[in-house]
Parts: sequence; structure tokens; C-alpha cells
Amino acid sequence: MRIVVTNCNTTREMTEEIVRGARAAAGPTTTVTGLTPAWGPESAEGWLDSHLSAAAVMDLLRTYDGPGYDAVVLAGFGEHGREGVRELVEVPVVDITEAAAHLACLLGRRYGVVTTLDRSRGQIEDSLELAGVARNCAAVVSTGLGVLDLGDAERTRAAFLAAADRAKAAGAEVLVLGCAGMTGLQREWGQRLGMPVVDGVGAAVKLAESLVALGLTTSRSGSYARPLPKRRVWGAGQEAAGGVP
Repeated sequence: MRIVVTNCNTTREMTEEIVRGARAAAGPTTTVTGLTPAWGPESAEGWLDSHLSAAAVMDLLRTYDGPGYDAVVLAGFGEHGREGVRELVEVPVVDITEAAAHLACLLGRRYGVVTTLDRSRGQIEDSLELAGVARNCAAVVSTGLGVLDLGDAERTRAAFLAAADRAKAAGAEVLVLGCAGMTGLQREWGQRLGMPVVDGVGAAVKLAESLVALGLTTSRSGSYARPLPKRRVWGAGQEAAGGVP
């Protein structure tokens, strides 16, 4: 099985980190390939960044000419583009935000999301609402750290634990890592906090494997039905036919 994992920003070091987390969760027969957009934000940290990121990721998958793949994992927490990618490709598409929340709902009555900057909270709340899992979310809590600040392990640890305490006080019984750059830290923090901590990258990979194994993919009846063939303009002087690349 081959899974493509798309970073939502242009930072290749973060793509490599995300791929390491994805491979740690993947089964022994699963191959994980990371893709980095050729353009877009260096780190997605706001509404404008998120919309640019969504367009860049869809363009990346539309023009992809590498080996075939069985599923796509979108590794941008709370970022836009999930619905567009599901319309674009034929294989299952799993978003780390939705995947983490669904798994968290299996582990406790209410979950909390610990994320980066405070400005990201609105996007995440909207993404959870659209996915139908907002009802069980006790709180989305910010650490005050930017995406690119997560490389400072000590600072990240202190900020996360403080934010986790606020999420627990709001009623969270499970915590969700609200950034793909936090992948790999769930075990350490889960032990410290004495509660389950869900990493969206790992959750999305396992759900993608399950969908492929069950022979399931996005429904084409209704919301994600194929549009009628037409010309789509993707950029100045560049046109592409609608549908799958």
C-alpha cells in the first residue's frame, strides 16, 4: 500500500518530520511518500495562509507525476482544502484534523485540541464543525508558539503542558495534537499527563490504511460527484482540463 502525505507549507524539514511520524504509525507493507508544495506559505498560520496552502496542495496533487498511490493524508491541522482534494482524486483522502478528532471520540467523552498560535483556533473550530465532530470538543487551546518554533523542545514542552492543563480544566478527557509539527510527541506527553494524546498524522495514516483495506473511497453520489467536463484556469497562461490529473 502506498500513502502520499502532503505538507501544508513549503518547509521541507517539516515534511521530513511529518513523514517520520507517518512511517512510525504505518504498517510494515505501507510505503509513505511526503510531498511539499512548490509554492505557498512557509508556515500556515492564519486564514490567508490556509487558503493559499489549500490551493498549493491541490495544485501539487493535480500535477503529481510520481508513482501511483492508494490514499492521501492531508497533514495540515485545521487547514482548508479537504473537500477540494476529495473531489480531485479517486483514492481515499484523510485529513489529520478530522482523523484525530474521530479517534479521540473513541477514547473519551470530550477532547481538547492543543495547537500553536491563538489565531489558529477559529480555523480549527470551523474545521471540526464542518467534519461533524465539534460537539465533543471541550476546547481548542493555544500554546502561543508558531509552527516553526516547535523545534525548540524545551519551550514546546513547557507551553504544551500549560495549554494541556487549560484543556483539562475545560473538561477534556483526551488531548489532540493540533499541529502536524507536533507528531511523535504523543507518547511522552501522554505519560506526563496521564491521559490519551492523539497525534493526527498517525491517526490519519491508520484510518487511510483501513479505508484502503476495506476497499472504500470517497462517495461520488452527491457532494463529491464529478463536475461536468470544462476548462479550468489554474494560473496565468496555464489551463488544465477539469477532473483527475
